[in-house]
Amino acid sequence: MDIFLQQLINGLVLGSVYALVALGYTMVYGILGLINFAHGDVLMIGALTALSVIKLLQGSGLPGPVILLLGTLAAIPVCMLLSVAMERIAYRPLRNAPRLAPLITAIGMSIILQTLAMIIWGRSYHVFPSGLPTAPLDFYGAAITPVQIMILLCSALVMAGLLLLVHKTRLGRAMRAAAENPRIAQLMGVNTNRVISATFAIGAALAAIAGVMVAANYSIAHFYMGFMLGLKAFIAAVLGGIGNLAGAMVGGLLLGLVEVFGAGYIGDLTNGFLGSQYQDIFAFIVLIVVLTLRPSGIMGERLADRA
Repeated sequence: MDIFLQQLINGLVLGSVYALVALGYTMVYGILGLINFAHGDVLMIGALTALSVIKLLQGSGLPGPVILLLGTLAAIPVCMLLSVAMERIAYRPLRNAPRLAPLITAIGMSIILQTLAMIIWGRSYHVFPSGLPTAPLDFYGAAITPVQIMILLCSALVMAGLLLLVHKTRLGRAMRAAAENPRIAQLMGVNTNRVISATFAIGAALAAIAGVMVAANYSIAHFYMGFMLGLKAFIAAVLGGIGNLAGAMVGGLLLGLVEVFGAGYIGDLTNGFLGSQYQDIFAFIVLIVVLTLRPSGIMGERLADRA
C-alpha cells in the first residue's frame, strides 16, 4: 500500500506539470487549430531564465523560497513576450496557409529556440537550486517533498485561476467566441488578433511556471528539457480532448499516473525484460490507443468551451 501511495503522489505531481503545459497546447489549438510544437521549448526558456535570476540573487540574503518566487516572476514575462513575438512573426503570416505550413514552422521554431538556449546557456546540464527544504515528509508511509507539495498546490491554484479567467471575464468570453467562430466574433467587435496574442501569452505563462516546477523537482535544467516534456503534454491534450480545457487537465493527470505506475510495474509485467528507463513508451502507447479508439479524446472537443 505504501508503494502504491508513493506512486500515486509521484503520478499526480508529474501529471500536474503535464496538465499545465497541455493547457497551452489546447488553448492555441482551440482558437487557431494550430499545434504549437515550440511550446515545450518556451517552458525550457522559462526554467533557464529563472535559473539565471536565482543565481544572481544567491548570496543576497533573501530566503530560498523568495528567490525561487522572484525567479519564476522573472521567467513569466520573458516567456510571454517570446511566445507573443513568435505568434506575430512566425504564425500570423501563415494563418490562412495550408495546415502543413504552420506545423512545419512550429517545428522550426522549436529548433531555433533550442539553438538559442545552447548559445546563451550552453550545452551542459545546470543544477537548479529550489531553495526549499529537501527533507521528505511522511504521508501515511509515503514520502513527499516540499517541492512536490508546492507543485501540487501551485498547479491547482493556476488551473482554477485559468478556469475563472476563461468563464468569468471579458477576455475569457472573447476567447470562447473566437474559438467558436473567429470570423463571426470579429464581426461582433472582438479583436481576434489581440485575443490570439493573449492566448499565446497565457499559455506561455503556464509553461514558464511548469518549467520552474520541473527544474525544481529534478534539480536540473538544460536546453533540451522541453522537447520530450512538450511532446508528452501534447499527448495529454489529445488524451483529454484537444481544444477542451477540462480535458487537458484530466488528460495531464491521467498521463502522469499511467507513466509513473507503468514505470513502477513494467519490470514485473515483462519479467525483468524492461526497466523503469522505458517509461516514455507508455505516453506513446496511450497516444496510439486514443487515436485508434477515441480520436476526440476522453472528454471530446466541446466547441463552446474551446479557449
